[in-house]
Amino acid sequence: MNTMHLNSDTIEEMFRRFAEVTPEPKGELNYSNSYTLLVAVVLSAQATDKGVNKATEGLFAKVQNPKQMLALGEAGLIELIKTIGLYRNKARNIMTLSQQLVDDFAGEVPASEAELVSLAGVGRKTANVVLNTAFGQPTIAVDTHLFRVSHRLGLASGKTPDAVEKQLMEVVPSWALRHCHHWLILHGRYCCKARNPLCEGCVIYDLCSWEGKSGA
Repeated sequence: MNTMHLNSDTIEEMFRRFAEVTPEPKGELNYSNSYTLLVAVVLSAQATDKGVNKATEGLFAKVQNPKQMLALGEAGLIELIKTIGLYRNKARNIMTLSQQLVDDFAGEVPASEAELVSLAGVGRKTANVVLNTAFGQPTIAVDTHLFRVSHRLGLASGKTPDAVEKQLMEVVPSWALRHCHHWLILHGRYCCKARNPLCEGCVIYDLCSWEGKSGA
């Protein structure tokens, strides 16, 4: 694992600074309960949070639970989310998972990874977002931002999201695990961008040994 240049004190300081700047980081998807969060996260695959929020504004005005979704029907759902990529496939999964929640979980979103990934269209990443955001569990959902930032900072060297997740769980201080997911995603989205990262405004610039950073 490529964290030779990062000792535990450096990692601790990185997250201390993230915590100082954003004590309570939040995801950017709009939701009002664990079910609407789950729907929003399923819709967000290969789509922007902004695009999802635009579509769910109308959807969540009508739907707040699985039974209301089933009453809306697949055609009604498609009409409201057709601005989002892969909307037909996502609509089918959302209708199926809503039926599963009613049939198997008394209409409630389960708070375990095994049960969440049993739902249609829900993979490990989606499950981790829901467990972290809705239930406060110390899970890490590895998206493209988090994958990139973890490699640049030397926090992880894994070739797959699962490998990066495993490595982060080992090196991130226990106190920081709850918010690690959001801190790294927000850092990647607004500062450590894929192209033209804003290194001059980075709160951990002096701790970063990425060869591509400006001014390095």
